[in-house]
Amino acid sequence: MRNRKLFILLCLLIAVLVIAGCSKTKQTVTQPAETPPAEQTTPPKTDTSTPGSGELKVHFIDVGQADCIFIQLPNAQNLLIDAGNNDDGQAVVDYLSQSGVSQIDYLVGTHPHEDHIGGMDTVFNTFNTGKVYLPKATNNTRTFEDVLKAIKARGLTVTPAKAGVQLVASEGLSAVMLAPNAASYEDLNNYSAVVKVSFGQVSFLFTGDAEEKSEMEMLAGSGAATLKADVLKVGHHGSHTSTSPAFLRAVSPQYAVISAGAGNDYGHPHREILQRLSGIKVYRTDLDGTVVFTTNGQAVNVETR
Repeated sequence: MRNRKLFILLCLLIAVLVIAGCSKTKQTVTQPAETPPAEQTTPPKTDTSTPGSGELKVHFIDVGQADCIFIQLPNAQNLLIDAGNNDDGQAVVDYLSQSGVSQIDYLVGTHPHEDHIGGMDTVFNTFNTGKVYLPKATNNTRTFEDVLKAIKARGLTVTPAKAGVQLVASEGLSAVMLAPNAASYEDLNNYSAVVKVSFGQVSFLFTGDAEEKSEMEMLAGSGAATLKADVLKVGHHGSHTSTSPAFLRAVSPQYAVISAGAGNDYGHPHREILQRLSGIKVYRTDLDGTVVFTTNGQAVNVETR
């Protein structure tokens, strides 16, 4: 009888241990499901390429009697406006390479004159290029033909450059075209794509070779408020054909940049334009070399190279 009681007690003890062991195992298995996986509790990574997290850097590259403007956007993209003369192609490529460029996200050829698009075929043949913008204007030159061939060879398409075209549009950062406003012009200069780039409270206006006719169209269309900019790329290398008094008043820049070659045959910049720019801080590539503006959207820093 005593042995039977001991046997029953032993069986009960084993049953209790088994139940306890099972309960413990079940708790271990379900515990991870009660805690969110590690990746769900990790904060999302900050996108350091978003506008506002970096700086806008604008390089007015010294290419002599020509134009070339390289813009490093704060979203880590690159915008190139014009590429100098034919002989400047390699120098432009070298400058971009030394600046760490591997791709041109936006390329604007303001108008089909050699001193603006001459080096573009070299740029196309060197760097991957995203969007290409050219005005609906043609020129019966070998330079223009070479650019079109390079575009075709790289399998690129051309977006017509005209007023209202948005290159970049995001919070705190924009790049928009303000000209050309008409379908045809007698002078190729007036086909010039005019681009305004704004970052935070600072804006730049790049005018190509747009002359007074195009300037008046911008005043009538976009309006003076839209033209306001802190930095003006003076039209047509400082020629008297551009930078009319009404247009300059509307832009009302703190800084002006003239891209011209030393001792050029055109006498650029013309004296009357320099007089008109009195009171504005003027930089000239023929005197100062390459001019670089850097801004965080509030303050502006300028250096010459």
